[in-house]
Amino acid sequence: MTSHVARAEWPSQETLGIPKAAWERAIQLIDQVDEVALACHVSPDGDALGSMLAVGYVLRSIGKRVVASFGDEYFAVPRILRFLPGQEMLCPPADYPEAPALMITFDSSTFERLGLLSPNAARAEEVIVIDHHPSNAGFGTHSLIDPQAAATAMLAEQLIYRLGGSLDRDIATCLYTGLVTDTGSFRYASTTPAVHRMASRLVATGLHTDEIARELWDRAPFGYLKVLARALDRVQLEGSLVWTYVPRVDRAAYGLPYSEIEGMIDIVRRADEAEVAVVLKEDDHGDWQVSTRSKGEVDVAAVCAALGGGGHHNAAGFTSYDSVEETMAKFRRELGKAGWPRAV
Repeated sequence: MTSHVARAEWPSQETLGIPKAAWERAIQLIDQVDEVALACHVSPDGDALGSMLAVGYVLRSIGKRVVASFGDEYFAVPRILRFLPGQEMLCPPADYPEAPALMITFDSSTFERLGLLSPNAARAEEVIVIDHHPSNAGFGTHSLIDPQAAATAMLAEQLIYRLGGSLDRDIATCLYTGLVTDTGSFRYASTTPAVHRMASRLVATGLHTDEIARELWDRAPFGYLKVLARALDRVQLEGSLVWTYVPRVDRAAYGLPYSEIEGMIDIVRRADEAEVAVVLKEDDHGDWQVSTRSKGEVDVAAVCAALGGGGHHNAAGFTSYDSVEETMAKFRRELGKAGWPRAV
């Protein structure tokens, strides 16, 4: 039996860093339309997809038509997220409204991160941007952005509260996935008392935390182990910089989708000697998606922003169209400009 947490029990005092008037305006915009178009960033992670589906559930419960998507050319939910409920709301980008009356984006810091849905956002009458990335300058017509929030899921929960929604196990599963994904299963410095209070509310619905953890971190195709072995064989330590790369030919040899290698950065970053970790991953188009991590002394978000990307102080990324050697040379230069010569 699915349990619920009534709205009256929700923590209205935890408004995060967003003014009350901004929340009220968002609710007004939602009230004015019959259909809400939801979108998250390309190659969605647990926070992006989980937050979007959780809000979608509640919008449907209050009588709104909901369509949700993400702008990948090859439209498919990553394998590790296929356990998430609510995927019947999803549609491929080709079936998404061309000019929505109201569009809400989740965990996307720029128009570009919406991929194929960027033109739809540009044509939308209103765009509510819900995000927690410091690099987000507010590309929509209305912003619900709090860089202090550990995950977009925290903002999604607050929006759900203000919509008059309640938690059930399906909604909690989506939100909990976002929360544990972006806090590294509560290991990152962003894990605050508010994070644990939210986790407590979600777990109280009866969700299965062990099953969620197994889906997110404890499963992988055999091919992943072979590709990981090749990446680790290439790994290099340069002062306090550790890095490696994964060409698409490695994945092709085992039929491994790009989404399966997202977590490799969390293995490479374990090197005790390294302050900064980098993994370059060649996508299906031949471009390099670069993931970076810092243990705190280096602001990799600033470094990645200089290279056309962005993210958080300790976790950021960018896209490179250069070779591995040229990409790493540019990254080292930006590290040097950031005052971190030990990493170069």
